[in-house]
Amino acid sequence: MAPTVVRDGPFRMFFFSREETRIHVHVEHPDGEAKFWLTPDVTLAAYTSLSSRQLREAQNAVERHIEEIQDAWNRHFGP
Repeated sequence: MAPTVVRDGPFRMFFFSREETRIHVHVEHPDGEAKFWLTPDVTLAAYTSLSSRQLREAQNAVERHIEEIQDAWNRHFGP
């Protein structure tokens, strides 16, 4: 299961229900995907098929929605 947390322009942010426990978010774009750790800072963990510009835009989108993502994570997995 991969619930969508938020959409921002061409980006869909989501997480998988049965993945690792460290808080993170996946960011899907029509050209590829990235994964970002959220703590202690938003950090790129992995990516496929995205340009440097798309990665910066994806990270900016995550940072804009960090509270919403963290709230969704806590509702889904518990604090």
